[in-house]
Amino acid sequence: MKIDWDYQGNKRLKIRTFLKSKGVSRRLATAVRHHGGHLLLNGQDCRRIDQMFPGDNLTMELPPETTQLVPSFVPITIKYEDRDILIIEKPPRLASIPSPLHPTDSLMNRVWGYYIIRNYHNITPHIVTRLDRDTSGLVLIAKHRFAHALLNDSTAAKSITKEYLALLSGEITAETALIVLPLKRDPFSLIRRQVTVTGGQYAATKLWQLQKLKKATLCRLRLYTGRTHQIRVHCAFCGHPLIADSLYGGKLRNQLDRQGLHCCYLELRQPFNHKLIRISSPLPIDMAKFVKLNQTGEENYG
Repeated sequence: MKIDWDYQGNKRLKIRTFLKSKGVSRRLATAVRHHGGHLLLNGQDCRRIDQMFPGDNLTMELPPETTQLVPSFVPITIKYEDRDILIIEKPPRLASIPSPLHPTDSLMNRVWGYYIIRNYHNITPHIVTRLDRDTSGLVLIAKHRFAHALLNDSTAAKSITKEYLALLSGEITAETALIVLPLKRDPFSLIRRQVTVTGGQYAATKLWQLQKLKKATLCRLRLYTGRTHQIRVHCAFCGHPLIADSLYGGKLRNQLDRQGLHCCYLELRQPFNHKLIRISSPLPIDMAKFVKLNQTGEENYG
């Protein structure tokens, strides 16, 4: 994988200073130098201490990446792809990453199989926005390590927008709500999170009511932070757990056999050319069926 830049400054500059301005960490720069990558200034080998001048071209060839992922060749649904990123629609009941319970058929196993089919050499996929196993919807993948680093910086800076469609238990009367409740690990569980008064991480979720259903409400939610199980815990604490989310008190309903949560929207800047990317995903079939079977006539969702 090669990354090219044209230097458009008006004075000479050390290459290492230029690379730092482009988000190249010292760790990545060291890997480029010592582990099979290259730096080329106007097509010639160069060092980070060398100078570059206005109009110069700098090429960084990333070192080869390796992975322990086992490929799965189950097809994936791609919503967007360019040189640096993939946005994929994950089905429910599929883990995002391999685990002892799902070592060979996670979303990332399938992405690795896609890489092999497409002959993507010397790069490996890196997940940026992970979803729980029973949550469906859009997942952002960095196609190589440099894109991963830049997108992680974007995530930390809260410049990636994620929105969800959720089926919540009970009737929500407010049209909008902002939930700001800090979260921490449940000390009695390896998995659960809980709301806390002290010692937790700041967490904020915006909610919009879309449609009232029979003993349920379809809502749209936006994450302002990305804490583990944030939507699930916030909604449960407010007395409206996700339908079928047994971990947080959501009752099972015959019409839906997994938690009613779907990542429906991603918005971000492409990490290199900064183009604005907006990708949407409609309500999935199982959640749409639940809505249809539980309509009350009070419809706001089109």
